[in-house]
Amino acid sequence: MDGKDVPVDVISPALPVDELRIRRSYSLEDFEILATLGTGTFGRVRLVQLKDGGSFHALKILKKSEILRLQQLHHIKCEVDILSRINHPFIVNYQGHFQDERRLYLVLEYVQGGELFSYLRRQGRFQDHVACYYASQLVMAMSYLHAQHIIYRDLKPENLLITSKGSLKITDFGFAKIVEDKTWTLCGTPEYLAPEIIQSKGHGKSVDWWALGVLIYEMLAGYPPFYDENPFGIYQKILDGKVEFPKHIDSKAKDLIKKLLSQDRTKRLGCLRGGSEDVKKA
Repeated sequence: MDGKDVPVDVISPALPVDELRIRRSYSLEDFEILATLGTGTFGRVRLVQLKDGGSFHALKILKKSEILRLQQLHHIKCEVDILSRINHPFIVNYQGHFQDERRLYLVLEYVQGGELFSYLRRQGRFQDHVACYYASQLVMAMSYLHAQHIIYRDLKPENLLITSKGSLKITDFGFAKIVEDKTWTLCGTPEYLAPEIIQSKGHGKSVDWWALGVLIYEMLAGYPPFYDENPFGIYQKILDGKVEFPKHIDSKAKDLIKKLLSQDRTKRLGCLRGGSEDVKKA
């Protein structure tokens, strides 16, 4: 099966009726390609504008040959399916998809401010109120996803975009999955993996709360809590569970991070009876 044989209905999930009116059919001829926003394993993301001075969009262009070679068709299907189901102010808005013989195209909301990763690297680290501002938005987004049995599984600064108004948008749902209970797939970014993923114990929503703890630490410290040049060294540090805090991180933030980075997922903040409400109150 070569790249051009991917059938269109493979990535054509049924859309809720109330969403049909806000989406339209596109083709590549509808857009003027302006710039490259980013590159990835399967292709790149381009800034495009609808012709005749229309709206700006991010066009995710995926090579079918690479999708098939790397056996990622199921992941792409899941990504489109999940994006088509969700609508939240802190999640990038999916606006449709189309394809030609060699490529798949996802039309997404264009978020002007760039990646949180770049902003964090320029700043070094964030002040407490900035980290709190971003973390509170992520708690709301994760709460929304989890209520629909969606686990995100790839929370990291590179997957967070900043809007022109300064708020966050989660992007890249390639590892997201609809899970009623547990899944066993090893996926994610090494520094952000929860212990239960590394140990192949089966995992669920708890891994997103762990990753939030890692992200809050990185925003406040300027580097992740578990780091090694070798991925296996990172895994060992995660399993050891020892977190050293810079002196400037205050006691309230430390307490929140420690509760999110609980090795025991049954005691991890966000996984208790109060769910995400416990995180909001912390």
